[in-house]
Amino acid sequence: MINESSEIITDVIGSLEDVGNTDVVGNLEDISNIDVDLFETDSSVSPTANIIDNSTQIQSYKASLTHVQTGVILELPTELPVIHIGKPNEKSPPDIDVSGFPHSQVVSRIHVDIIVEGDTFFLEDTGSANGTYINHTPLPTGNRHRLKNGDRIALGKEDKVSFIFDTII
Repeated sequence: MINESSEIITDVIGSLEDVGNTDVVGNLEDISNIDVDLFETDSSVSPTANIIDNSTQIQSYKASLTHVQTGVILELPTELPVIHIGKPNEKSPPDIDVSGFPHSQVVSRIHVDIIVEGDTFFLEDTGSANGTYINHTPLPTGNRHRLKNGDRIALGKEDKVSFIFDTII
């Protein structure tokens, strides 16, 4: 490869001499006499320093509910496939207890479930007494709603216990 480069430079020098451009010829002769080791390495640089890391990383999604009336942010436990939201009882305590929020008397014991499927979150009313509303629209019992950032979830009528859903990657 180096010999081929030298031959090319010599050919160019010969062509330029024929034309009479001696300044360029002198500079090219200086270049043609330089030994270049194409495989020389800088020992201070790791041989893998320029390799791009293409390893796949699993993105983790975090989700939260912001209580509209108080501004309290509740981070959802995304390690659970189903997150129960409601008020405590002896049989099955909710994963998210809303009994401390104002007007929580309208919330059922297990009011809604949030189902986590990969990076997708669904909301399902579990048969609550006062209903669940998504963006002011009733969510029929047993129907799933795919949650999107900014969805407003009201537990019960009159929007007294409301949350804004948000995901963070």
